[in-house]
Amino acid sequence: MKLPRVILVDDHKILVEAFRKLLEPYCDVVATVADGRALLEVAATLKPDLIVLDIGMPILNGLEAGRQLKSKMPSVKLIFLTMHEDPDLAVEAMGSGASGYLLKTSTNSELLHAIREALRGRSYITPQIVRGMEKKFIRDPTGRPRPKLPTPRQREVVQLLAEGKSMKEIADVLQVTARTVAFHKYRVMERLGLNSNAKLIQFAIKNHIVVT
Repeated sequence: MKLPRVILVDDHKILVEAFRKLLEPYCDVVATVADGRALLEVAATLKPDLIVLDIGMPILNGLEAGRQLKSKMPSVKLIFLTMHEDPDLAVEAMGSGASGYLLKTSTNSELLHAIREALRGRSYITPQIVRGMEKKFIRDPTGRPRPKLPTPRQREVVQLLAEGKSMKEIADVLQVTARTVAFHKYRVMERLGLNSNAKLIQFAIKNHIVVT
């Protein structure tokens, strides 16, 4: 029986190795990477069936990497495995096309169950998060839409700025010119009515572009 091809994504090496050992009897773990940008590169080559990824990662967070992957590889299954219990994050993750949302405090058997469900075309959210989503809906059934950045490139630039990288460093990461980075920053700040880097960083954290 052919094992499902899986990529593990987390910037904590000890956790990645623990997940690898857990999954190897049931999955073909074809790669482990530490950030969302590296994931985009290896996934395009390795064509995994499923990806287990964290949300809060450097360079490119898991939410944004997941969005970009699903637009290019609609059939790939995404399971977010994170420490963040915020129901808003879970809603955003599932809305981006994920098949699962678990916490790093979840049991091994729960992760394996979520993977099996995802591969069968179903979804799974850990019960603790489901309760939080239900409570949030009761408090605010209409929801409050948050401002969004329209393009992946703008979200990438804002995350890297919020991480403290210079224009040149960002240009090197994204393989564009520093002028292009400055243009994106200007357009974002103009669109959002922000007039300082501090306010841009606050926006990035509040809207899950940077997940601390």
